Amino acid sequence: MGTFLLVLVLIIIACILMVLVVLVQNSKGGGLASGFASSTQIMGVRKTADLLEKSTWTLAIVMVTLSLFSVMVLPKHIVAKDTDTELRERLGEKAQPVKDYTTPPAGAKK
Repeated sequence: MGTFLLVLVLIIIACILMVLVVLVQNSKGGGLASGFASSTQIMGVRKTADLLEKSTWTLAIVMVTLSLFSVMVLPKHIVAKDTDTELRERLGEKAQPVKDYTTPPAGAKK
């Protein structure tokens, strides 16, 4: 369970960083990146855009990788099959399956 929580926290951090990087990127109309004059003076406009694009792709790959890894470290007692079995046991014999799907119930109007 500890590994799963660690992976979950890393996914959340990567998502927050992705949101920040996407908001800073310079779109067609300026974006938030135009307000950072010091970053354009140090690295130049093109290098800043390249860095933001590479960080976007890197964070996307990290999120996909962590998501796939989280499935492998998912605790076995959280699997949906157990929940389905528990629900079936709770219902017991109260719910009966429908025998004929084509015949309308008696007294139904057309």
